[in-house]
Amino acid sequence: MDKVDVKKRGRIRAFLAKKEVEISFERYFIDALSYMALGLFATLITGVIFETVGGSLNLTYFVDVLAPQAKAVAGPGIAVAVAVGLKAPPLVIFASVINGMVGYELGGPVGAFLAAIVGSEFGKLVSRETPIDIVVTPAVTAITGSIIGSLVGPSINQFMISLGVLINRATELQPIPMGMIVAAIMGISLTLPISSTAIAIMIAIAGPASGAAVVGGCAHSIGFGIQSLRENGWGGFVSQSLGSPMVQVGNIMKKPIIMVPPTITAMILGPLVTTLFPMESIPAAAGTGTSGFVAPLGVLSAMTEAGYPASEIWIKIIVFCFVLPAVLTWFISELFRKFGWIKAGDMKLNF
Repeated sequence: MDKVDVKKRGRIRAFLAKKEVEISFERYFIDALSYMALGLFATLITGVIFETVGGSLNLTYFVDVLAPQAKAVAGPGIAVAVAVGLKAPPLVIFASVINGMVGYELGGPVGAFLAAIVGSEFGKLVSRETPIDIVVTPAVTAITGSIIGSLVGPSINQFMISLGVLINRATELQPIPMGMIVAAIMGISLTLPISSTAIAIMIAIAGPASGAAVVGGCAHSIGFGIQSLRENGWGGFVSQSLGSPMVQVGNIMKKPIIMVPPTITAMILGPLVTTLFPMESIPAAAGTGTSGFVAPLGVLSAMTEAGYPASEIWIKIIVFCFVLPAVLTWFISELFRKFGWIKAGDMKLNF
C-alpha cells in the first residue's frame, strides 16, 4: 500500500474520530438500541401507562389527551434519543425529529431507528463544516435519514414483524420449549446491554410469547435483586428490581455464573404462563421486567382488554411477576452459594 493511501486513510480516521462517528456493532446495536428504548419509555410506554392507569381510575384526561399524544410522538422520541446516544450536536438532534416522524410512519419503530442512525451520522459529518451550518446540518440530517427510513425501513420492519409472527405462532404450537426459550432470551437481553424493550416492540411480540417474555424479564429484575440482597441490601434490591438488573453487567463479566439462577427461573416460569396459567402483555411492555412496574401494567392492559377477570389478572401479576421470581431465584442462588459456585461479594455493587 502506498504512503499516500496510508496518509489518506489516517486523515479519514482522524476526521471520523473528531466527529464522533464510530462504525461498530457496539455503537449501533448496543448504544443506539439502549437509547432507542429510552425514547420508547418516554413516549410510547409512558402513553401505555397513562392509558392503563387512567382507564383503571377513570381519569379521562389521561386516556383521552395524555395517552394518545404520548404514543403519537413515539417516532420523534426514538430518533431524538438515538441521536443523543450517538453523541450528535444540537442541530442534528433537533432535525432528527423529522427522521423519526417519517421513519415511524412508513417503517414503524425500525424505520425510525434506521432513519435516526443514518441521519445522525451524516449530520455529524457536516456539522460546523460550512458557514451556513444552521441550514446545511439540519437539511443533510433530514434528507439522508428520511430517505433511508422510507426506502429501507418498511422492508426491515416487515421482516421483524414476520419474525414476531413466527415466534408467536411457534409458541402457540410448542408452548413448553418456546416458553422456555423466549423467557430465557428476553431475561438475558434485559440484563445485558441489549434493549429487550426495543426487541419486543420491533417483533411485535404477542399472545403466549409475550407472557413468556414478561416472566423472563421479571425473573431477572426481581431475581438479581433478591439473589444479591446480602451484598447490596434493600437499596440494591430496589435499584435492580424497579430500576434495571443491567447494573450487574460488570459483575457478570467477571463471574458469568451469577446469570444462571434467574435464567433457570425464567425457563421454569415461561412454560407455566404459556400453558397452565395463560398470561399476555402488550409488546411495548413485554420486555421491560419490573422496571417502573411497566411489565405488570402491560399485563393488566392486555389481559383486561382480552376479557380476563380482574382478580385472575392481579393474582397472576403478583405470583408470576414478583413472588415466584423472588422465591425460585433465591432458592437456586442459595444452592449455588452452598456449592461454592457463587461466593460472597460476587454481586456487590458500588453505589
